[in-house]
Amino acid sequence: MQTPKSILLHLDGSTRTAERIAFARSLAEAFDAQVTGAPCTLSALMRYPFALEGAAEAIAIMREGDEAARDRMYASFTAQAAGSPRMHWTEQESDAPWGFARRALYADLVILGQRNPEDPMASELPADFLPHLLVESGRPALVLPYAGALVAAPGTVLLAWKETPEAARAVSAALPWLRNASKVHAACYGEVAEASLKQLQRYLAAQGIADVSLHADGTGERDAGNRLLSMAADLGADLLVMGCYGHSRAREWILGGATRTMLESMTLPVLMSH
Repeated sequence: MQTPKSILLHLDGSTRTAERIAFARSLAEAFDAQVTGAPCTLSALMRYPFALEGAAEAIAIMREGDEAARDRMYASFTAQAAGSPRMHWTEQESDAPWGFARRALYADLVILGQRNPEDPMASELPADFLPHLLVESGRPALVLPYAGALVAAPGTVLLAWKETPEAARAVSAALPWLRNASKVHAACYGEVAEASLKQLQRYLAAQGIADVSLHADGTGERDAGNRLLSMAADLGADLLVMGCYGHSRAREWILGGATRTMLESMTLPVLMSH
């Protein structure tokens, strides 16, 4: 994959939004890219639809609250983006989060924040916002954890390899980071782990990434998400790369075990692709 030139940054009212903006700015400078910061949350009326049955004054107060939240996001964005010609603010015609995936179709990369259920602003987004966006947009997404260090130029990268289209797309999207990393590790689980890692190693060598440490585990994929997080911690990884597995059924998102674990428990930035 070519270095991402068009980056879509999701903005909300969560406590780590300012850090997410600063991270996106650093990434834009490293990749000579343009960042579009787009606020996207559920409106107060969408969160509390019963208010429609109340007085007009209550509805007006909710709308004022939405405008105040938007102003706070704008102030945070302009403060972090000050002086940078790479950072651009935009607003959607509708704040409905389900439309954000359509906007992502026009970006090389999407930057998102992990959902923190303890954050007072967690209700700004539906619980399935991340899986919906990852699956429906088909674009690579860099999901930033709600705790821990954020490194825009990772020194150590861990690849979670699996012989699937999703994992292949994730590795392809990660090439700009891999070429600049000081150390690359690749992990694979299952009976064919060693053989498939050898093939991945040859592919990466052809991309100019010659020094890759392989971690083959033939014991199977059980609890792969937690095992990957543990390995990332042991290796001091700054970025984890993996495929995103999931689909929707009857308005419910069915995620693969490792994907679900990662979205819930990530401790480092994760580059994912469906």
